[in-house]
Amino acid sequence: MKNASLIVLLGFSIFGYSQKKQTVKKTKIKPKTEFVAELMAKMTLDEKIGQLNLPTSGDITTGQANSSNVAKNIEEGKVGGLFNIKSVKKIKEVQKIAVEKSRLKIPLLFGMDVIHGYETTFPIPLGLSCSWDMKLIERSAQIAGQEASADGINWTFSPMVDVSRDPRWGRVSEGSGEDPFLGSQIAKAMVNGYQQQDLSKNNTILSCVKHFALYGAPEAGRDYNTVDMSRIRMYNEYFPPYKAAVDAGVGSVMASFNEVDGIPATGNKWLMTDVLRKQWGFKGFVVTDYTGINEMVDHGMGDLQTVSALALNAGVEMDMVGEGFLTTLKKSLGDNKVSMGQIDNAVRLILEAKYDLGLFEDPYKYCDEKRAKTEIFTNSNRAEARKISAQSLVLLKNDDQLLPLKKSATVAVIGPLADAKENMAGTWSVATNMNNSISLVAGIKEVLGNTSKVLYAKGSNLDYDVTFEEKATMFGKTLHRDNRTKEELLAEALKIANQSDVIVAALGESAEMSGESSSRTNLEIPQAQKDLLKELIKTGKPVVLVLFTGRPLVLVEENETVPAILNTWFAGSEAGYAIADVLFGNENPSGKLTATFPRNVGQVPIYYNQKNTGRPLMNKEGKFEKFRSNFIDERNEPLFAFGYGLSYTSFDYSNLKISSDKMKFNDTLKVTVDVTNTGNYDGKEVVQLYIRDLIGSVTRPVRELKGFQKINLKKGEKQTVTFDISVEDLKFYNSDLEFVAEPGAFQIFVGTDSNADKNVSFELIK
Repeated sequence: MKNASLIVLLGFSIFGYSQKKQTVKKTKIKPKTEFVAELMAKMTLDEKIGQLNLPTSGDITTGQANSSNVAKNIEEGKVGGLFNIKSVKKIKEVQKIAVEKSRLKIPLLFGMDVIHGYETTFPIPLGLSCSWDMKLIERSAQIAGQEASADGINWTFSPMVDVSRDPRWGRVSEGSGEDPFLGSQIAKAMVNGYQQQDLSKNNTILSCVKHFALYGAPEAGRDYNTVDMSRIRMYNEYFPPYKAAVDAGVGSVMASFNEVDGIPATGNKWLMTDVLRKQWGFKGFVVTDYTGINEMVDHGMGDLQTVSALALNAGVEMDMVGEGFLTTLKKSLGDNKVSMGQIDNAVRLILEAKYDLGLFEDPYKYCDEKRAKTEIFTNSNRAEARKISAQSLVLLKNDDQLLPLKKSATVAVIGPLADAKENMAGTWSVATNMNNSISLVAGIKEVLGNTSKVLYAKGSNLDYDVTFEEKATMFGKTLHRDNRTKEELLAEALKIANQSDVIVAALGESAEMSGESSSRTNLEIPQAQKDLLKELIKTGKPVVLVLFTGRPLVLVEENETVPAILNTWFAGSEAGYAIADVLFGNENPSGKLTATFPRNVGQVPIYYNQKNTGRPLMNKEGKFEKFRSNFIDERNEPLFAFGYGLSYTSFDYSNLKISSDKMKFNDTLKVTVDVTNTGNYDGKEVVQLYIRDLIGSVTRPVRELKGFQKINLKKGEKQTVTFDISVEDLKFYNSDLEFVAEPGAFQIFVGTDSNADKNVSFELIK
């Protein structure tokens, strides 16, 4: 009560400050370098170390911030920022402690995992990447940033740009797939979406690229596991998206959990200083992942004091949750294990980020309750999310043009994911109000209106194993397990199936079957659902498999038996509407895979831009050849290739040309191809260009994506698509880690996916 009385005497109210603040001008402050230097000169060692501390919000509840444990640390200057605290009211209350009760009144950063949207939720990042539309991807991040900033957040731990070729790894759902070129374009789009190249605005937020580095390549696909690869592979195949984010001006970088060259990334000086800062010129600050410093103890790198010093000396500036910096750096400074210069540099970078965000001018910049009421989960944001989500869906199969479905049909929607609004947003959707998400059944009913009859039955649970389902439906993402017998569930499903014209089978993974700590050894749809699907097919009714998944799955059996498969990933808060729009032809699917779908988990890791061997398989029929690089029990090629995705219309590629068959290092080649919509619908096509370097000083991939354009063609329309090829598109890191282009022969492939066979050749000459 004393605190409340003091606030009233000061003329403020915790929840009414924003209205008063509207009439207060920003504080005019000195230029950044001078301002930060003067502030640091006033700081004690404890206050400096406090800026490096990023705890979770813990026990803070609205109206009780002053009595929380973290509040005491904030008041004493021992906190640089907080994360996972939501709402303007809570954030304003906590910021008030920092700027009115701490000695130097340094404002806090407020971070959150705004991964693929805020309350308006977009497809999981793997799904979003399948749109191949950089403007839409940037726009999704811009909307997410606007909503988060309206709710008090000024820092997001996104984008995740880890290249991954292993679908066993659960966090493949959070990245952009297997390709470094496409991943780099998406990294830039996401950073630009969040930051808009202007952090002074109140509707932009600081971006944090993660997880640096190589987190997407753990052994066996098991999360947090050992990563071990050559540096030439790092530079050519895994580093590019991180560097693209840095080049786009990302304000912060998050260290990964895994080791790199035998040293955990959080304590890896080569990674954090030599590569990130010296080679790439990164100017922002590095934050650990959750308890990343403490986990180096279990890695065997030393006690908490030792690993905290290791992290600081490596080039890490902020400690998330672990409080290793807070509790040990002072002693390490006295023991000469860290320098004052290193501490000062870390503090300076964090204060500069706060300056860039405008927090010293106006610490309540993001605490406008009017914005919170008018800019979050708006009708316009939802409408954009619905459109973007529709473009992330990938049509994997459509025999006899079963899709789009007739709006007059009686539709049976069957499966454990059919009426599962809690799962539509997918993993890492921490700000989503799950009750506002649109289930598939609800979406179909809305799109069809009174034109059709929609029937629903669950048909089966996620899995026969109750314990497995509990693990796969954490964080409130329940599927409301049905305790009836499998026979009773099936009987109900078959009853409505026999009353329908078409069956929409909503099957696959639950939202938390992918994501962090959700690695799988079995990549098939759970057996309970496979058994249901077999029985639905036996009815003789046409079946459309609407697949929910956070990773590439093994779908050999389904591909052989089901006439149509629409991969919907987890399409966000508007999922039901977006999926229904595609199923019934309001939208023509245009998504293309950004991660290869294997035929068998034994093929993993599998990716299109592999290297040849000295004994490549020569036949294209997948036949086994002894003493060639192939399997005795499975074909080499995947079920669905990178870049693959069907449309309701068809596209013809013709007249592929190149401006010259010779190219000098300062030349630009033009590659043109005619693309014609030869089907019965207007549609969008992703025109993809791949290059193969036929001879190099090191072995080179069989092809690499180097360009793509998403075009919109009316029925019968033809468009000439042009790509410019420069020497930059031909460069790679050689065995000395020099970024070079080498003279020699090249092939260019253009087409609808990574198996494009139309090609032209040229020679790079000095």
